Amino acid sequence: MFNKILIANRGEIAVRIIRAARELGISTVAVYSTADKDALHVMLADEAVCIGPARSNESYLNMNNILEAAVATHAQAIHPGFGFLSENSKFVQLCEEMNIKFIGPSAEVMDAMGDKINARARMRAAGVPVTPGSEGEVYTTEEALKIADEIGYPIMLKASAGGGGKGIRKVSTPEELVPAFEAATAEAKAAFGNGAMFIERMIFPARHIEVQILGDSHGNVIHLGERDCSLQRNNQKVLEESPSVAVGQTLRDKITSAAVKAAQAVGYENAGTIEFLLDEASGNFYFMEMNTRVQVEHPVTEFVSGVDIVKEQIRIANGAELSVKQEDIHFKGHAIECRINAENPKFNFAPQPGKITNLFLPSGGVGLRVDSAMYSGYTIPPYYDSMIAKVIVHGESRFDALMKMQRALMEFDVEGVVTNIDFQLDLISDPHVIAGDYDTSFLGNKFLPEYLKEG
Repeated sequence: MFNKILIANRGEIAVRIIRAARELGISTVAVYSTADKDALHVMLADEAVCIGPARSNESYLNMNNILEAAVATHAQAIHPGFGFLSENSKFVQLCEEMNIKFIGPSAEVMDAMGDKINARARMRAAGVPVTPGSEGEVYTTEEALKIADEIGYPIMLKASAGGGGKGIRKVSTPEELVPAFEAATAEAKAAFGNGAMFIERMIFPARHIEVQILGDSHGNVIHLGERDCSLQRNNQKVLEESPSVAVGQTLRDKITSAAVKAAQAVGYENAGTIEFLLDEASGNFYFMEMNTRVQVEHPVTEFVSGVDIVKEQIRIANGAELSVKQEDIHFKGHAIECRINAENPKFNFAPQPGKITNLFLPSGGVGLRVDSAMYSGYTIPPYYDSMIAKVIVHGESRFDALMKMQRALMEFDVEGVVTNIDFQLDLISDPHVIAGDYDTSFLGNKFLPEYLKEG
């Protein structure tokens, strides 16, 4: 097993990885920007190295500084968490060149699945259903108009090298396409340095269903069931649960088998997620993309499967076989995760950085977990993502989990900054959510208009 790993991330995921490593007897190195010198992950790690100023491109995206920190501290491996460099194949290659193990898939696999057009082609070849769309990258509005006319509206424009909701536009008519294409291209170029688009028919409304997979270097690939991530705002997930109320056992067998087939087709190694769109009316599902990293919402899968995904990532990177086989996985109960952000839902979810003057995290009882890097007196910097905590609950039934989440959110108290806790409490208490009657259109088209109208 590794003696020491470096965590190339910040916030709650860095804390999560440090705790998993410590339980495995592994020393940890935190990296931090000047804005994060008082962050919890810096305090918890065995060592900490400042890698630059507050701006991400000068610190958490600075490959040279991170690798220098790894070499200076004799770290044998780097865990990237999610975001930042977690899906950057160039960084993976640099790690390999410096004989530092990257805790994730290879650069080749990351490129194959990170480029959405190549990924779609690979999935088609493997027999995994994909949505109708463009065969290659689209660079001009003329090309886009022709392809959209062939596959039919509505369509989705997506950045070929994208992720995190960047460079995505929904287009319902030819009149909307040109300005949407230009805006998406500009956004993608700014975010990823690549403005290329691809086009696919929009399955909307739909269920956003994703399947957690694990693969090792010995050819073993398993799935850990599905998550329902349909409650989204601007293509960003707000609440996730496992299992999905929209997926019965027959469909579950089909969609998880497709996910395993997808991972096997590219020789996938480590933790990953295959994302699908489910058309509830027809029962058909379509490959959307693969995330070649640990997901924000991985804890709901850990609760229902009993598998510690982060520890499994570390073991796989160290060359071990998966600690469990598919027949060992038995799903139990229901789990829900709410993302807690420092933002104001009443003002277009504007970020609300600032100092936390008082903090009370919900606790008590079986099946409740809060993943966070907050503490009383901590100042949330304005430079990074606004997520400050995740509340995850597990119950014997979905109703048990819903009630436990309501109780947890009622107890959760953050003073000094505005958060979306009350918004999440209203959402988890909504009759449609309680009934499981929602899809990707629900939050934007139904819940938010009523929520904002109430003031």
